Amino acid sequence: MPDYRAHFDFQISFANGGELAGTGFRLDLPSADLDEAAIGRLLVQHLGLALVDRVELRGLRIVEEPHRGSRGVASGTVTDAATRVVDLSHRIRAGLVTYPGLPAPTITPHLTREDSRARYAPGTEFAMDVIHMIGNTGTYLDSPFHRYADGADLAGLDLSTLVGLRAEVFHLEDAWTPEHRGIRAETLLDRDVRGAAVLLHTGWDRWFGRPEYGKGSPFLTEEGTRHLIDAGAVLVGIDALNIDDTESGGERPAHSLLLDAGIHVVEHLTNLGSLPPSGARFTAAPPAVEGFGTFPVRAFAELPA
Repeated sequence: MPDYRAHFDFQISFANGGELAGTGFRLDLPSADLDEAAIGRLLVQHLGLALVDRVELRGLRIVEEPHRGSRGVASGTVTDAATRVVDLSHRIRAGLVTYPGLPAPTITPHLTREDSRARYAPGTEFAMDVIHMIGNTGTYLDSPFHRYADGADLAGLDLSTLVGLRAEVFHLEDAWTPEHRGIRAETLLDRDVRGAAVLLHTGWDRWFGRPEYGKGSPFLTEEGTRHLIDAGAVLVGIDALNIDDTESGGERPAHSLLLDAGIHVVEHLTNLGSLPPSGARFTAAPPAVEGFGTFPVRAFAELPA
């Protein structure tokens, strides 16, 4: 997709007095179809202004031009720009096998709609159900408590490290083979991942829920893990069976290193092929359960429509 920028002169007046003017200004745009009012609001966000009363743009032109990093565009905070949400989670259902050998969830009624009719006013009914499942079900997040007894549990996680993260998506379907399943550090060197959610798209999710999913899965090597920690990633996700090599005899260097560093792990993602390498915002927040280390999330990405 091409980038667009607005060229214009502007005059801004403030509610508490004073004015600010600029000529020949250039501003990154999330798309080419914004109107003058939306661009004016984007300008206010970019400049970080408060108590603005009126924004006037003159000589406005929208041109195809590479972005330069205007505030409010990369962060997805332009309220007038439509947002597309991409679901990255597998659906959970009774009997779903996520990881071979772990129990599948069961769903049973606590209160059926039929029985509820005796408790409520005529025409009013509810269904209440009980789900029994291991935390490692569907698309789930690992907190440090999953690996370390003194690590933060689900209730101890900082929401700012789970919501609206800048996503760096590495499309790696052709970067590994059945003979060389490990994702190496060298494969991840071309991107600034500081403060980002690093999402590893391997294509293995095509086997999810089938016997093929449980063997031969790609994984993140120890060297790749150390690189992402040193590079400042805050979350690492993968669309595969495990972020570690489950056929290594029980060693789990990726889990051990990432969770020790306070970096969240999200496994069994799906649909990562729908995301661009950069430009999306990623969210994967579990419920705040005390004394629990792993739980399903509704992982999703936000993109300009």
